[in-house]
Amino acid sequence: MDFFSSKRFITATLAILVVLNVALLSLLWWQNIHKSEERQIKITREYKRQIYFTGPLALSEEQSLRFSNLRQNHFRTVKPHFQAIARLKKELVMESVKETPDTAKIDSLATSIGKRQAVAEKELARHFHELAMVCTPPQRASLQKILERIATRKAGFRNERFDRPRHEIRELNIIREER
Repeated sequence: MDFFSSKRFITATLAILVVLNVALLSLLWWQNIHKSEERQIKITREYKRQIYFTGPLALSEEQSLRFSNLRQNHFRTVKPHFQAIARLKKELVMESVKETPDTAKIDSLATSIGKRQAVAEKELARHFHELAMVCTPPQRASLQKILERIATRKAGFRNERFDRPRHEIRELNIIREER
């Protein structure tokens, strides 16, 4: 009788496979039960932002905590202004798409948006000043560069777009290869 087709070989092989399956399943079960909850780190947006300022500015823990508190207070202060601006812009759009828009109302809405935006910008400048007061003089120089980059990015102006003279013509040559 052939060894590989014998009943004893098949039974032994099945027994070994069952033992291996049980061993692997128990290993997986053991790993899941003994997972340490301390190893799981939840990164929030605020934490990422804090890392962003902490690294380039080399902030101490105390400075980092003060930055976080100032940031939270700033957003609590300006949130109502941005909500009002969003509401006014919605009204402005609704008025603008009417068949006969009321230009006086559009002017009034635009003026209100401008006033709210001016208040928000003043609050932003005050917030930047408070952040600068937390920093040491060398940190202030780095903070200034970071804040300038953030302010221009939010305004939508990328310097490289506007550095090119208007009269410059960009040429595009397309070469077509025929086969």
